[in-house]
Amino acid sequence: MPDIFVNEIEEITRQALSAHGANDWIAAEMADAVAWAETRSNRICGLYYVESYCQQLQSGRVSGTVEPVVTRPLASRIEVDASNGFAQPAFERALPMAIAAAKETGMVSVAIHRAHTCTALGYFTEKAARQGMICICMTNASPIVAPPGGKTRVIGTNPMACAVPSADGNIAMSFDQSTTTVALGRITMAKAAGEAIPSGWAVDAQGNPTTDPEAALTGSLTSLGGLEQGYKGWGFGLMVEMLAAGMTGGVASRDVKPLKAPQGEPHGLGQFFMLIDPSASPAFFDRLSQVSDATAENEGARMPGQNKQLKDPVDVPEALWEQMIALSNGPAHADV
Repeated sequence: MPDIFVNEIEEITRQALSAHGANDWIAAEMADAVAWAETRSNRICGLYYVESYCQQLQSGRVSGTVEPVVTRPLASRIEVDASNGFAQPAFERALPMAIAAAKETGMVSVAIHRAHTCTALGYFTEKAARQGMICICMTNASPIVAPPGGKTRVIGTNPMACAVPSADGNIAMSFDQSTTTVALGRITMAKAAGEAIPSGWAVDAQGNPTTDPEAALTGSLTSLGGLEQGYKGWGFGLMVEMLAAGMTGGVASRDVKPLKAPQGEPHGLGQFFMLIDPSASPAFFDRLSQVSDATAENEGARMPGQNKQLKDPVDVPEALWEQMIALSNGPAHADV
């Protein structure tokens, strides 16, 4: 695998998206998100997704030229019409108004609708936290989860993320996780590698536990808690569904089409955020310090996301890097 510096990853991604029809500022925002994921070894949400972005820009499933429309219908609610464009630029356009509103009211929700898949939620929450906001984010996805004990898929992996700022302007805590036992990408990667998956990750179409990734993909992923206590994760998944779809007007998971399909209708997804101004509580940073110190008393323990070692350069598979070079040269040079 070649080692590629992060600035090269960001630049080639920007070139690829621009070559397939994205406006410069949108391509730059998406490239920043891809690079963010790669430095955190989250390839599923990084370069792995760029081919799909390019394919869907070409087919019109996502627009790379629209300007998100940001409004504030209530003092504590920001609404963003992504206009069938990417979620990252929509959030970027909404963030200044959202921060101002949170400082005014103490807390504000941001509801993005008619958006493309947002991939890594931590990208959004950490961006807000670096500007002093506690940020919670959630979205839904293609149906892949049946209720515990059931067989019919109802919701997606329905991830949620949270980032908390430190008093000195850094990130004190950050986590980003699906409400299933594992993310769907772990299953698809196991299938591609011809590997079995651990028992408890999924059930087959008959509702039986399986270690076969192919059977898992035609069956259902288990909610957090696995086969025995999946009702706990199921509750979180439903909460995400109600907020991400219900509070944004986004598509319910049952109606979300395969996210990486090159052709088809726009995703129509919703992403729901809560931004909280920690200065609304004079006790916040003191309590944060107490919890962080207590965690650090345990050898080897840390707050989620704290002291994470970011990769630069990144080891990129040779075939993937060759694909990126082809994509950066435009549709005539790549099979997209």
